[in-house]
Amino acid sequence: MLTKGDTADVLRGTTLDVYRLMLKTRKPLGIREIQRVLKLSSPSVAQYHLAKLEYAGLLKKEGNNYILDKIFLENCIKISHLIIPKYLFYTIFALVAFFMELTFLRSDPMTREFFFTIIITLIFFLIFCYETAKIWLKGSL
Repeated sequence: MLTKGDTADVLRGTTLDVYRLMLKTRKPLGIREIQRVLKLSSPSVAQYHLAKLEYAGLLKKEGNNYILDKIFLENCIKISHLIIPKYLFYTIFALVAFFMELTFLRSDPMTREFFFTIIITLIFFLIFCYETAKIWLKGSL
């Protein structure tokens, strides 16, 4: 059995795509089904990635099909069939806080403190946007 860090190293590229497919479908899938859905070149490529996931302890084989054995989501949250980065919630919170500061908490004489809070909230929003985009583009869990 691999450690958490080793499991994260296994989940890259096509192996990550296979694992994401298994997370989304949540039903037993065979080698040929995975090959067709992910448009892999041959069943042996699908078998290779399934074997990596099985060795990592994330999948197990039952008959001719593979099923999820362990769900590994480090930077994401699974809601139904959606896998959403955690930072998306922080991004939305920072955006709401920014608009509330601009509308409800605005003072009549614009003070340095008001501009400081606006700038800090905007910086947090941009950092969370960056982290969310990085997780989505990188394709990590």
